[in-house]
Amino acid sequence: MPFTWLVLIILALAATGYVLGRRRALASAGGDARNLHSLPSYYGSNVAMWAVVPAAGVLLIWLLAQPYFVNARVLAMLPDSVVSEGSSLGLVMSDVRRVADGLDTAIEQGAMSLDQVRALDTGDTDVRAILGDVGVALGSDVGPDVLRAAQSYRALNTTGANLMTAVALLITLGGIAFAYSRSTADFRARNTVERGILALLMLAASVAILTTIGIVFALLFNTIEFFKLYPAADFFFGTNWAPSFSGRGGASDLGVLPLLWGTFYISIIALLVAVPIGLFSAIYLSEYAGPKVRGVAKPLIEILAGIPTIVYGLFALLTVGPLLVSVFGKDTVGWMSGGTAVMTAGLVMGIMLIPFVSSLSDDIINAVPQAMRDGSYGLGATQSETIRQVILPAALPGIVGAILLAASRAIGETMIVVLGAGAAARLSLNPFEAMTTITAKIVSQLTGDADFASPEALVAFALGMTLFVLTLGLNVFALYIVRKYREQYD
Repeated sequence: MPFTWLVLIILALAATGYVLGRRRALASAGGDARNLHSLPSYYGSNVAMWAVVPAAGVLLIWLLAQPYFVNARVLAMLPDSVVSEGSSLGLVMSDVRRVADGLDTAIEQGAMSLDQVRALDTGDTDVRAILGDVGVALGSDVGPDVLRAAQSYRALNTTGANLMTAVALLITLGGIAFAYSRSTADFRARNTVERGILALLMLAASVAILTTIGIVFALLFNTIEFFKLYPAADFFFGTNWAPSFSGRGGASDLGVLPLLWGTFYISIIALLVAVPIGLFSAIYLSEYAGPKVRGVAKPLIEILAGIPTIVYGLFALLTVGPLLVSVFGKDTVGWMSGGTAVMTAGLVMGIMLIPFVSSLSDDIINAVPQAMRDGSYGLGATQSETIRQVILPAALPGIVGAILLAASRAIGETMIVVLGAGAAARLSLNPFEAMTTITAKIVSQLTGDADFASPEALVAFALGMTLFVLTLGLNVFALYIVRKYREQYD
């Protein structure tokens, strides 16, 4: 049964349970809702909740656990001879999944019957041709072992899906029966429903925390695996980035310092553009502009935040880069030899960050109590003096947060860097030279079919972990600044 149908059936059963639970509660009270402990809707909601929540939990756990179980069973079937030199179990499993999907497609299109798939000879050399007829592209030859594994993969997934459907429906029906039996006039349905909703709200609130923990552990474990292959001291203190990954990564120069320098250099230039322009525009919109000007200018500034970063990257590559070359190129002052440079990416990224600083700072400045402005004016201060000495200090914690958000956005940007800054990893103070960042190298290392257990992929996790720690340190420092000044003005 398709998963969508299963969900719809569970929801239909829950709706039926709602009606039955409400009707039973009213019947137990002699048809008078005043004799019930809770409103009739609570009794129906209790039955519906018992129908949906346990089944949803089982489905979630099942969907997460089944792929690991199936992959482990299928990998155990594959002999060591299948994993040839230069390939990996991950790539072989990709072929197994493609063959299994091809067999499913062949059944759907009528090219093969289910009985033919089950009785398929594992030595049949026409399997590749059959799968090619239904549009399945394979990365390697389909041998008997791969075909046998694909058949088992299909069978295990089909069996798992059927068992999941049966278990989910049984749990749904059991939950309905249990809640229905408790739908009597004395049952405290409202308390039960509210406790259940509270648990669901707590679960929803914990999703962000659990996601962060999962990201940290995923980065940490893969980073540890990388440092088993490559010295950590060479990675953190090396000044050359020249990956070759021969000899399990030991022959590569993987110094992260050039990438860190490029990341911070481009981010600093972007902030030098975005912070003054964004802050000054926020001051103007909140303190000087009239309602009509503000109603037009603020939405226009915020449009910049909705432009895709790939468009900014193309703008840097096709417009800003050539413009800078015409001003600072070899034919003029001789500082810039190509359109891809730190300055190109920094300027365009700064334009992209203007609405982050402007909109947040504007809202923060507007949140400063009017009484503080009135008190300053009452003491004889001018508007500019009030802004400098009263409003901006009071809004400083929020402004620091806005700048931090812009800095985090700049550090994590990829497309503008790839198209505007180039791909050279170097340590240089010249802003008109091409450089690259950590995020750009993470993309380049994970592009292609590299196995995630190889040094080529593991180094991307080490780069990600480094960037995560640095960003975390920046957040902690900004939080310290915010709390220090907030104590002064609260």
